[in-house]
Amino acid sequence: MLERIKETADFIKNIIQDTPDFAIVLGSGLGKLQNEVEPIHILEYKDIPNFPQTTVAGHTGKLIYGILEGKKVLMMSGRFHYYEGHSMETVTFPIRVFHLLGIKKLALSNACGGVNPDFSIADIVILKDHINMMPEHPLRGKNIDELGPRFVDMSEPYNKKMIAVAEQAAAENNIKIHQGIYVALQGPTFETPAEYGMIKAIGGDMVGMSTVPEVIVARHMEMDVFCISVITDLGGPDIAFAVSHEEVLNAANKAMPNVIAVVKGLIKNYQ
Repeated sequence: MLERIKETADFIKNIIQDTPDFAIVLGSGLGKLQNEVEPIHILEYKDIPNFPQTTVAGHTGKLIYGILEGKKVLMMSGRFHYYEGHSMETVTFPIRVFHLLGIKKLALSNACGGVNPDFSIADIVILKDHINMMPEHPLRGKNIDELGPRFVDMSEPYNKKMIAVAEQAAAENNIKIHQGIYVALQGPTFETPAEYGMIKAIGGDMVGMSTVPEVIVARHMEMDVFCISVITDLGGPDIAFAVSHEEVLNAANKAMPNVIAVVKGLIKNYQ
């Protein structure tokens, strides 16, 4: 695995000829954020050695290097999910590559279902913590000491300074924002009403099918991590609304201006 990571990192480094300040991963329906980047290089996933392909609508499959708010960013438009049939090694492969490129700061985004009664559809939530309920762990197996320690400190999975900078950006733009705890499940089914109830009962505010494996691997390599979520549906024992991927993308689209403002503020002001 390490050799493949190095091969991919070398390929990208030879093209961009620089070290990005941030890596950004765009979740379902959040691709419009890529339009904010002044592109220098755009790489199709299919043209990058060892890079997997995304199979989900709303994930375009491009790696974009460019300038956002005066900072050099490397942006993944489209991520990989465990439910697509990928291994956890594959799901987190790009994060390993970012580390070998010298990137220290990672900003993630996702679409998720809300169970907190204070949340509404199209609200945005900054992750302050997570609960991992996926059936496979991205660090299972022999540890690669060159990348990080066997046992990883997860006392601050999401960087508190990054959260504060993002909240300041939201306040300056009069954007309502929440903090919440994200519960990661395998998917690809949306949750049943009882499962939404379980998420709430164990302390979760929202639930999704991504993000947490990437966060674990990033913290394994001591990257600073931030994540912003869009609430695209609501659920619980007393709520039985039908949910579709199209509705998820529509809600994400509605929230896009606010997501863009917060992420741009973070990129601009976090040192």
